[in-house]
Amino acid sequence: MKKTVYMMRHGQTLFNVQKKNQGWCDSPLTEQGIEQAKIAKQYFIDNDIHFDAAYCSTSERCVDTLELLTDMPYTRCKGLKEWNFGQFEGKDSFLNPPSPFGDFFKNFGGEGQEEFVQRIVSTMTEIMEKEEGTVLVVSHGAACARFTHYFDEHNKIIAHKGLKNCAIFKYEYEDGIFSLQELIEYEFNKNTKQWERYFTNK
Repeated sequence: MKKTVYMMRHGQTLFNVQKKNQGWCDSPLTEQGIEQAKIAKQYFIDNDIHFDAAYCSTSERCVDTLELLTDMPYTRCKGLKEWNFGQFEGKDSFLNPPSPFGDFFKNFGGEGQEEFVQRIVSTMTEIMEKEEGTVLVVSHGAACARFTHYFDEHNKIIAHKGLKNCAIFKYEYEDGIFSLQELIEYEFNKNTKQWERYFTNK
């Protein structure tokens, strides 16, 4: 039986603005990050989307984002945490090597790319095997990106690089396979001073 899961990146944080590596370390949502979460909440309201279960990473930025989206009970899950960057946590992102990172961070006490991806995939699969109906999951940028690319051959659309904060990924799940159906993002138009919705399609 097909199930639906909406996987989201958290709202903008202080370290996002400062362009610092933010994996297992944390920083608070900015005012813009809070506004992004409120806009995402309105998207769900406007489209009459209701959740039967909600999960988020144990990182505060994800918890705060989820609590801005809904007042329903939710589960914090360590398996949804961001890539562990080891000694590069909190450091300026320009110090990172060119992507793909492979096992680079593993050499500095962090996670290798494959083990990171497998952690996210197995956690998401465990959640969807347990739950029924429609599920909300709030996670992180690299987690969302690596997860969706893992299922590229099954996806209806292809996610682009540079995913925005509070990007919403709509997946169908069946028999261990996630298929990306839609990617919803908002961009702030500096000319009109308004948030504008746009879709990324295949």
